[in-house]
Amino acid sequence: MEVIELQNILSIVDKVDVVTAMETGFVQYSNGNTNVPPVAELLFENPPGDVHIKYGYIKNADYYCIKIASGFYENPKHGIPSSQGMMMLFNQKTGQPVALLKDEGHLTDIRTAAAGALAAKYFAPKKINAIGIIGTGTQARLQLEYLKEITPCRKVWVWGRSHENVSKYIEAMGESFDFHRAPDTEQLAAHCNLIVTTTPSTVPVLAATDIRPGTHITAMGSDTSSKQELDSNILHIADLIISDSISQSKSRGEVFQARKAGKILDEKVVELGTAIQNGHMHRTSDDQISVVDLTGVAVQDIIISEAVYSNYMKNKE
Repeated sequence: MEVIELQNILSIVDKVDVVTAMETGFVQYSNGNTNVPPVAELLFENPPGDVHIKYGYIKNADYYCIKIASGFYENPKHGIPSSQGMMMLFNQKTGQPVALLKDEGHLTDIRTAAAGALAAKYFAPKKINAIGIIGTGTQARLQLEYLKEITPCRKVWVWGRSHENVSKYIEAMGESFDFHRAPDTEQLAAHCNLIVTTTPSTVPVLAATDIRPGTHITAMGSDTSSKQELDSNILHIADLIISDSISQSKSRGEVFQARKAGKILDEKVVELGTAIQNGHMHRTSDDQISVVDLTGVAVQDIIISEAVYSNYMKNKE
């Protein structure tokens, strides 16, 4: 069994077209070509954290994948990244372990950011006036980095829970963007027609009354049954609601919260892989409001771990 350390993983994944890989994975998933059981999870209160175990395989492929990823949100106070974890690949025909990817949660972060870029590629307005980032952590950085490949827009409004966190975020991102500090999410929404929410919040951080016509929102923080970043009325007024996984949206994410609140009907939600393949499910005007709800699907882990492993083996030859 190959043990692939973080340094190797990061050097390899930089050479992988992760956005295209995610597109392939979501299409396979929505077309029924995968076996992805429900997410297993452990939730902690003191300190707050959650551990997700995702696993599955693409039919007739070489491997199956088991991924363990955690988020412990007080870690940065101790100089430790909030995301941790690893991915394991096994031979799909024999069950033999093939590789242990000691990614420390980085591959989960990268594949999530790539999914956000994919969402913007297909559902954001053609002309993006400004990008709004809600949150200041790792995902807030990566989402913006991956959006650079999707849009030429470099005007960014940022909102975080503290002035210090926003300052650190802007400094970390360098000079590639024209940053503006948003005093609140209302002001952020007033200036931006592409908004990405990246927090572990359990109460809405974005209100429906603040959303302008033509806005696209990618919500990726609500990956458990208790988390919620969007006022459910946002989904009620949205013209397009896209979920990365219809089955997962029954127990987690913004779609789950909106359905529980009686704000949307099941038939209003379309799965990401299905919507990608059907042009009539894309925007028909730049006045529409669209929401993509990303809860994270195991097929993303399968795709990215296989890509890293195959490139690692090629480099060894």
